[in-house]
Amino acid sequence: MSFDLLVRNANLPDGRTGVDIACRNGVIAAVEQDITAEAKETIDAGGLLVTPPFVDSHFHMDATLSLGLPRMNRSGTLLEGIALWGELKEILTVEAVVERALKYCDLAVSQGLLAIRTHVDVCDDRLTGVKGLLEVRDKVRDYIDLQLVAFPQDGLFRSPNAEKNLLTALDMGVDIVGGIPHFERTMQDGARSVARLCEIAAERGLMVDMHCDETDDPMSRHIESLAYETQRLGLHGRVAGSHLTSMHSMDNYYVSKLLPLIAEAEIHAIANPLINITLQGRHDSYPKRRGQTRVPELRSHGVNVAFGHDCVMDPWYSMGSGDMLEVASMGLHVAQMTSRDDIRYCFECVTSHPAKAMGLEGYGLQTGCKADFVLLQARDTIEAIRLKATRLKVVKGGKVIASTAARMARLDLPGRPVSVDPAGYAPNES
Repeated sequence: MSFDLLVRNANLPDGRTGVDIACRNGVIAAVEQDITAEAKETIDAGGLLVTPPFVDSHFHMDATLSLGLPRMNRSGTLLEGIALWGELKEILTVEAVVERALKYCDLAVSQGLLAIRTHVDVCDDRLTGVKGLLEVRDKVRDYIDLQLVAFPQDGLFRSPNAEKNLLTALDMGVDIVGGIPHFERTMQDGARSVARLCEIAAERGLMVDMHCDETDDPMSRHIESLAYETQRLGLHGRVAGSHLTSMHSMDNYYVSKLLPLIAEAEIHAIANPLINITLQGRHDSYPKRRGQTRVPELRSHGVNVAFGHDCVMDPWYSMGSGDMLEVASMGLHVAQMTSRDDIRYCFECVTSHPAKAMGLEGYGLQTGCKADFVLLQARDTIEAIRLKATRLKVVKGGKVIASTAARMARLDLPGRPVSVDPAGYAPNES
């Protein structure tokens, strides 16, 4: 028996060590120790971590890499970013959207990021972003699972043609229904938008992913409406609430009621640590609110929590590199999730948890799963986050599609080693 690819002596996220992974016809054919078989290509993992690909379940690819167009966000605030995006939309072209998005996808692949859910603004009557990202989805389908969310960024009711444009985008092939209820003119309109958007999803058999309560206002409670509509329409497991930053500011009694409602409706919660910690609390002096939603509490109630990158070099965020390990690192720091178990959980928030939220099929490192995985210059998931570990090999369908040389420093110090491998500093936890 022969294989297309055989990875030897790998550590896995679940703690197993010295494991071989055999791939044939784009699928994992075996995961066990000491596989004795021929293979067209063999990779010696050398006791380093092999993980399923990184997954970003919340991104804005229509705006990515547009930093400085048509001008910089001088205040660094969410509202100026929204205003700036409105200016950029006026001069946006399909060609520019495609060019920037494909360039970002190149970066994503190099980072082992092989599945992305991106929101695309439908409040542009030309649907420029929609047209561009539909083209991009087709171009990258062999190496990135790209889901598109029809996002009425200026508000379903606040923007005159938003609903018509959203329905048109869905007819064109956009995958998921989005929304932004806290940006409507009133709380009542926000609740109405949640109901209407969930009804559209139910009628069409689609998933929902809604920007929900991305605000410091503790009275912004559209996640409650989203949980209710999910229950009413039987959308359990098909709905995600993104950001949920108002929960950071809500009183504990109300949250004690809210968390079971979210869990009962099987809503996925998607925090965006880099952006939430940057944009929230802008009106505070000191102490300043962190803004990130209540990740440990959501976890304790059995809610599936994922972390998203949200933005890379766009009107809202001038930083970012497509590195989901940076996202996980920020998430655990902001949430003060620094126990060994908590850190492992935060690794899952950029791998298996967003894969579940996106409904990805064949994701994982079990026999029969797609032969998609990443070899990292780290021994385990905790070390991967600590080091923002180098992606040594990125594999898609059993083929290596990206490689990066190991990070290694040369020293010239009397009596000291001649080289330093950052992966060699892992603690001995035995």
